[in-house]
Amino acid sequence: MENPNDIILVNETDEVTGYGEKMEVHRKGLLHRAFSVLVFNDKGETLLQRRAFEKYHSPGLWTNTCCSHPMPHETTGEAALRRLQEEMGFTCKVEHIGKFHYTAEFDNGLTENEMDHVFTGFYNAVPVPNPAEVCEIRWISIPDLILWMQTNPDEFTVWFRIIAENVFVDGKMVSKI
Repeated sequence: MENPNDIILVNETDEVTGYGEKMEVHRKGLLHRAFSVLVFNDKGETLLQRRAFEKYHSPGLWTNTCCSHPMPHETTGEAALRRLQEEMGFTCKVEHIGKFHYTAEFDNGLTENEMDHVFTGFYNAVPVPNPAEVCEIRWISIPDLILWMQTNPDEFTVWFRIIAENVFVDGKMVSKI
């Protein structure tokens, strides 16, 4: 029987090697699959979220529109749509633009060791975020975001800083990473 807290363990080539309980995986620093979604509007702005202060790591930091882990029974794209709805209160068509591996240790003893799949999407209405996940949202132009990240990098999650370095080039979004 599937545990709703299980996430997908992978190897360095992103092949599934098993499943593990989310908190245990983070305590042990096991390599697992994750995703990050960047949503843009017709003005070319991207939607940021500030993580709720109750999150198990990186509370109160600004990050991309949505991020999480797929469950064992779903594709990464399905998980991205599910979490967009759960975190931000909407869904939109998403496109996979690439993936990258990163490792980050946190002060609370947890480690992110993720193969992070990056998706983009477009949305123009007003999101209604889940306050258990998100304490604040903000639409921002890419040049303003880059300046903010250069000036105050510690206000952003580790993975979003990596994404931004690879996705936002010369003030614009590249199509693949």
